Formats: sequence, structure tokens, C-alpha cells
Amino acid sequence: MGEIVGAAVLAHVPTIVLPDDVRRSLNNGKESTLFTGLHEVRRRVFDELQPDLVVVLDSHWYTTVEFCVAAHERRQGRYTSEELPRGMSGVPYDIPGDPEFARAMAEEAEHVEDCWITAIDDPYLPIHYATVNLLGFLQGPERWVSVSLAQTGQTEDFLAVGGCIARAVERLDRRVMLVASGALSHTFWPLRQLRAHEAAGEEHIFTKEAAAADHEVLERWRRGDHRAVLADMPAYLRVRPEARFGHYLAMVAAIGGEACTARGTQFSEYENSIGTGQVHVAFERPAGGWTA
Repeated sequence: MGEIVGAAVLAHVPTIVLPDDVRRSLNNGKESTLFTGLHEVRRRVFDELQPDLVVVLDSHWYTTVEFCVAAHERRQGRYTSEELPRGMSGVPYDIPGDPEFARAMAEEAEHVEDCWITAIDDPYLPIHYATVNLLGFLQGPERWVSVSLAQTGQTEDFLAVGGCIARAVERLDRRVMLVASGALSHTFWPLRQLRAHEAAGEEHIFTKEAAAADHEVLERWRRGDHRAVLADMPAYLRVRPEARFGHYLAMVAAIGGEACTARGTQFSEYENSIGTGQVHVAFERPAGGWTA
């Protein structure tokens, strides 16, 4: 019987993998806490919890008629982003996978009405930077599995997938770290304006309303009030969280959903990325378990 040993919402913004001088130049000469924070997540979360499997809820892997989970024994190659090839080009990756876990996830969906998960081991399956950008900071001896987010999915669909993850973990002998890789509010500045909004300061978030909504989520995470976050999802969706917040929703469903009281610790400041709200938050398992 396995266990989920940790969970985190992590930003994967392209700036974290830029050369140091370029990254600082975009932020008025200052370092981004999103960069330094990931090193802290490795030291203070991954190294302490020692997971043997990392499950990434990848907000850039958009599927359409189902959720998918990577079922490869190993994924190797070089990654160039079709979105931002100037900054992410020819990046090598080498990821041991976990086909047994991927198949277990898909099998769990067979018992859930209106839930579809397919395990995919096609060697030509693309990989996305919501996974790749974290590897240089966080990858150790663990196996890594990426899970897609259905672009047609709604809140209840993401929650259902999280339940499948939890039951797959229960079936297998794994120490699992859940990584919800994605942003909070997620609206970019128009092309002719965005270069004036590349610095990390909160004043560059696309709207004050989006920043306020993000801060409300962060405060609720700090208190461990996931019930309030879930209850307020219809309102929060109006500020367009990345991937309809599916990365967070699947993660929180796997650790108890509305009953979860895990408190969040920030490992970065709340930062802007050309209009979007970005942060690293890790959740500590309550003494009585995730659903206590």
C-alpha cells in the first residue's frame, strides 16, 4: 500500500531556465524568487520526503477527449518548445517512468462514471515544458510520470482524476509526490505591451482583480482551507486560472478534496510573468493524514 507523501503547486515559467544574466535583466537586475525557490523545494521538500515517484499534473499537456498519463519505462530526448524556442531549445531530458502506476490510474477510471484516462507509452509522444522546466531543479532518483489535463474538462472532471490518482497510490507500493505544475490567474499582456510587463513585480499582473483573487487563494492555502477554495471555484474561474485550475484541482482531490486541511508554505514570492500570477507553494500533510 502506497502513500502520498507530499503535494505542491509549482510555477514552470520559462524565465527560470534562461541564462542568469538574461533572467535578471528581465527583472530590473534582480533575481526571481521563482528560480531560487525551486532549489529550496528540492532541499526542504523532496530531500526530506524522499518520494520514489513524482506525479506531475502538467497544465501544458492539453488533451481533448480524455485525460492521459505517460506510461513509458523511460523518456529520453531533447526538448524544444514550439511556443518559445528562443528560450527553450535542445534541452536534454532523461526521465525514468512508472508504467505500472500509469496503468493503475487508467484502470481506476474504468470504475468512475464519466471519467476517461488512457495510459500512453508511444515513444513519439511529445513532452511539455510544464514538466521539463522542473527537472533541472527537482529531479533526483525518483521516477516521474506526467498526467495531462483535458481542455474540455470542468471542475468535477479534474476532481475525478485526482480521486483515481489517490486510489492508484493506495494499490501500489509507492511514496508519491504530487506536483501541480501551473499558474494561478493566467492572462498575458498583448504582444505590443508585454515587454513593458516582464518584471516580477505584482503591479504587472494583468488586472488588480486577478491579483486580488490570487491572494485570496494563497491566504486560504496558508490556512489549509481547501474547502473554501473549492466552493469559490466558479468565481475564481472568472480570472482565468491556468488550465481551469485543473492542476490544483486534481492534486487537492487526491489528498482529500473538501476535507483536506493541509496548510501551504510559500517557497517564493507571488510573482508576475507577463501578466500571469505565479508562485511555489508546498502543502504539509496534517498529523492525522491528508483528510484530517
